[in-house]
Amino acid sequence: MSELRVAVIGVGAMGAFHVDSLAHRVRGARVAVVADADADRAAGVAAGVGARVETDPIAAITADDVDAVVLASPGAAHEKQVLACLEAGRPVLCEKPLTMDEPSALAVVRAEAATGRRLVQVGFMRRFDREYAALRALVESGGIGDPLMLHCVHRNPAVPEHFTSVFAMADSVVHEVDCTRFLLGEEITAVTVLTPRASSASPAGNADPMLVLFETASGRLVDVESFVRTGVGYEVRTELVAERGQATIGLDQNLVLRSAGRWGGSLAPDFVVRFGQAYDTQMQAFVDAAARGTVAGPGAWDGYAAVAVCAAGVQAVTTGRRVEVRLGERP
Repeated sequence: MSELRVAVIGVGAMGAFHVDSLAHRVRGARVAVVADADADRAAGVAAGVGARVETDPIAAITADDVDAVVLASPGAAHEKQVLACLEAGRPVLCEKPLTMDEPSALAVVRAEAATGRRLVQVGFMRRFDREYAALRALVESGGIGDPLMLHCVHRNPAVPEHFTSVFAMADSVVHEVDCTRFLLGEEITAVTVLTPRASSASPAGNADPMLVLFETASGRLVDVESFVRTGVGYEVRTELVAERGQATIGLDQNLVLRSAGRWGGSLAPDFVVRFGQAYDTQMQAFVDAAARGTVAGPGAWDGYAAVAVCAAGVQAVTTGRRVEVRLGERP
């Protein structure tokens, strides 16, 4: 087809970013339909790109003028909307989470398998970031030997009040879950969460920062510092420790300035600035694949595995115990 017609469901901050990406930075696609619970917001976004507004997301997914779907709706709506995409045979890029719990996520995996096609891509955009891709290539090449450990840092300057330690597990640490699986090429089998003294900025009863420890199937260890109220900036770093060396990404050292007796650089203010290239590259890969009737990148099983690990993480942070991850059978 000459131009992929895309429906974008949900046009809050993330969905609006995807609309802008499709309209101005991605080749071979246009936004045909916009749907959002806020009709005025949907109308405003749609007017900016010449799209029409649909009040019912399922109607948008199944519309005759739609070839593919981008879901940036609330997570609780994803299961129904992804299943509608599968029933309609529409390739879909679904922002995480795939669904809200393990049984429903596994049901999506099985529903996709029943179609005989890959139609679900989950929005783990870091796989499309140049630094993460380079680190994965280094692992695959064996250039510094067998990986042994990963050290990860995920920091935000500030988050809304509702961003509890449980929410941080599902919304922030989930990216380290997928990065662990992507970089090491294996499943996470257990999660332990340690909670040091909480920041004074953390609401009462919440753990911020947290230290999350993943164990993998082959015995590798991954530690994740999750600190979402640093008051400093958005920082995401990963260090791979291998048998014959170490490699680090996310140092944010493109410009280091010495001036007026000071030395240093700058931090990204938010995730869109840090991973803007990754989001656009992800969208281009999705558009290119959807034009062929399929998807590219992390799929339904990756979304399910992330949901399962985060569920174990939530249990670990609320009980203080090590929790094993038990995945269902992969179709």
